[in-house]
Parts: sequence; structure tokens; C-alpha cells
Amino acid sequence: MNLPNILTLGRCVLAAFFVLFMSFDHVACYIIAYGLFAAAAITDYYDGKIARAQNLITNFGKLLDPVADKILMVAGFVMLMRVPDLKIPGWAVIAILAREYLITGARSLAASDGVILPANAWGKAKTAIQMTYVFIILALVIFWRIILAVPALRAVLPGAPATYSAWLEYLSLGGIILVAVYTIYSGIQFTWVNWNALRLHQL
Repeated sequence: MNLPNILTLGRCVLAAFFVLFMSFDHVACYIIAYGLFAAAAITDYYDGKIARAQNLITNFGKLLDPVADKILMVAGFVMLMRVPDLKIPGWAVIAILAREYLITGARSLAASDGVILPANAWGKAKTAIQMTYVFIILALVIFWRIILAVPALRAVLPGAPATYSAWLEYLSLGGIILVAVYTIYSGIQFTWVNWNALRLHQL
């Protein structure tokens, strides 16, 4: 197994540990989880870069890389739903997951015919947007928890804490809706580009 594929598998392992630490509603666990998510995101960047630079692109990697991305992002969205400071509706996460599983199923269907469908530009942008959302929202949760835990910081905070809590909820809600809309749109683009490869014209 080459290095890019090892990094891709490593992303799945990091996602598992991310879930573990996000299971505890404590700022220290959130900080560790944030670091794990960042490390996983770095592997997502370097596995493709190394594969292209050293000509190590394999069919296994083409199939596993988007699956590893989905595992990481599913972990991110599901665990953020558990954070009490945020407002992330289940329907938005379900819409995101439905798109991800449908595209994964389409890839598996094409692979059964010997056709490999790698992630396109829309899919890569979708993953970047999803990761950015998790990075920003989880960072805001961590900063807010630290402020609440340190009396000196809380004392100099202009306005009532409830106002900031409400804004954090609104940001998480508005952000997840935008992510869900783009995720669905990228799925439509993937289907359109690969219409013939998926034999959808034969339906």
C-alpha cells in the first residue's frame, strides 16, 4: 500500500477518535477533537498531492479517498448536532448524508462495471466548504466555552452572554443550511456530468 492510501486510511482512524472526544461535552475534549479534525483535513490535502506528484494514483485510492472524506464529514456534522450551544436541524444533516450516500452508491454501481468515478471540482469544493463549516463553528464553540469558564473574560464581555449564545445558534443554523444547499447542488452536478457513465439514460 502506498503512502497516499495510508494517509487516506489514517483519515478514517482520526475520524473515529474525533467522534470519541466529541462525545464528551467538555471544552478540553472539544479542543482535542478540533486538533484531530485538523490533522484529518491535512491528510485529505496531502494524500492527493503526493499521489499526483509521484504518480501513485490507484483505483483503490480513487474509491477510498471520497469515502474517507464522507466518513470524516458525517462524523463532524453528527457530533456537532450533539453540542448544546449550536442549532443544527436534523433535516439539514439528513439532506447532506442522503446526497453523500447516493453518490457513494452511484460510484459503487459504476465500479461494478469497471468504471471509476473520481471526485470532480464540485465535489472537492463541497468537501472544502463542509470542512470550513466544522472548523469555524467548532472554533467558535471552543472560544465561547473558554470565555464562559474564565470570569475575567466574561466580565469584560460587552452585552449579555445570552446575546452571544443566540448569535452562535443563528450562525450554526444559517451555515448548515448553506452547506446543505451546496452539497445537494454538487450532487446534482456530479449526476449530470456522469449521466452516461451511470447509465441513467437507460432508465
